[in-house]
Amino acid sequence: MSEPSPDRTDQRQSADREKNRAALTSVLAAVFLTGFKLLIGLLTNSLGILAEAAHSALDLVAALITLFAVRISGRPADPEHHFGHGKVENFSALIEALLLLITCAWIITEALKRLFVHEVQVEANLWSFVVMGASIFVDVNRSRMLYRVARQHDSQALEADALHFSTDIWSSSVVIGGLILVRLADRLPSYRSWLLRADAVAALVVAAIVVWVSIRLGKRTVDALLDRAPRGLEEQVRTAILGVEHVQTCGRLRLRTSGPAVFVEATVNVAADLPAALAHEVASRVEEAVTALCPRCDVMVHVEPSERADDDLLHRVRTLAARSGLAIHEVLVHPLDDGYHLSLHVEVPGDLSLEQAHQRASDLEETLRRQIATVVEVDTHIETMPTVPVESGEDVTDRQRELVEQVRIAARGQDGLNECHDIRVWQVQQSTYVSLHCTCPADLSMEQAHRCSTALERRLQQALPQVAHFLVHVEPRETRQAGNALQA
Repeated sequence: MSEPSPDRTDQRQSADREKNRAALTSVLAAVFLTGFKLLIGLLTNSLGILAEAAHSALDLVAALITLFAVRISGRPADPEHHFGHGKVENFSALIEALLLLITCAWIITEALKRLFVHEVQVEANLWSFVVMGASIFVDVNRSRMLYRVARQHDSQALEADALHFSTDIWSSSVVIGGLILVRLADRLPSYRSWLLRADAVAALVVAAIVVWVSIRLGKRTVDALLDRAPRGLEEQVRTAILGVEHVQTCGRLRLRTSGPAVFVEATVNVAADLPAALAHEVASRVEEAVTALCPRCDVMVHVEPSERADDDLLHRVRTLAARSGLAIHEVLVHPLDDGYHLSLHVEVPGDLSLEQAHQRASDLEETLRRQIATVVEVDTHIETMPTVPVESGEDVTDRQRELVEQVRIAARGQDGLNECHDIRVWQVQQSTYVSLHCTCPADLSMEQAHRCSTALERRLQQALPQVAHFLVHVEPRETRQAGNALQA
């Protein structure tokens, strides 16, 4: 994963400043509207205006939370937060949705009391209309500003504020409509009892609007907190990756959002005889292609060699497996007299029963035999889909010097690999994870490099079984030396 360029760093800092200005402006607007509506609501005894005052008070709390979230989310990654602080924006949006639902419960309760328990005289005077008109004017301007900044910098916290305040425009308009009906009560005596309840009805309409917005907002924030992939982005990223020269196939692709940032993990396949230096260059070009598509993407690319067997057949096998919603690996093709015999590993969710997993694997076998005429036999090995710990981890390298040295000693003598560096130790709950970088000759083929790294991972696992997982990153020796020269 490449470090952000100075230009990208400047852009992020500029975006953070603009987001902070927008959030601060929203706070000041909320302070003005809350005080103004509360004053007029108390003077006129209008539940509709008091409901709007309470709504604006929640707006103020939400705006303050948004301001805090925007400032925190701009902080870079640190040893305790490896993916940065972007999730703070998602949390703030969720809190805002919950606050709105609490406000709605109070508004609905008071409105029903006025409709069915006791009647309260409402004074729909000029000030009532002035305060609601001012509210609409302020909300129109700040919602436009927030939408502009949110879309420009892909900020969910600011977008939540903008969506919130855009609905305030409609709710304020409903309150004005209720006040107009109250004014008509004196002119239409036969409908007076109903018209006097119009203010409470308007409050119920306000609550209904806010509930609808809160549910929409809550669903989006929960999707972000549960790492749901952005809709439509996966196919765009896959297309961009496949457009990079020397990339034969794009395997597993995972996306997750954290505030405005999108983290992309991609596995690409290149020719098995491609030199390691060129394979390293392909990974860099893939990062550039994805970043060009999504400037806020943080990209991690893993390069693997393609199998030497019939590439077209392998491509069709992987395509059919993907259409069946299954991930496969270690596909072996055996050309025999009667046709191709395939053996492959199929990954299924770990919560499936054995019967369900076997059925999915059998369906895939039947699909491959039916869709590819040259395939006469398919053998599958069922595996559970690997899981990635999502709990926050801690970099404990400084406290695990002995383990680092044991890794270094165990890695010595691995054929095809030279010195190891950047050994890092991570603690996630009760499990230990180790990552390390190793150099190899630049003219080593990608297949040989991958074989060496896999052998080293197995060797380390045997030597240090207390470690849950090892990740070996292989890079060409010339690149490493050049990097050292630049650092010097």
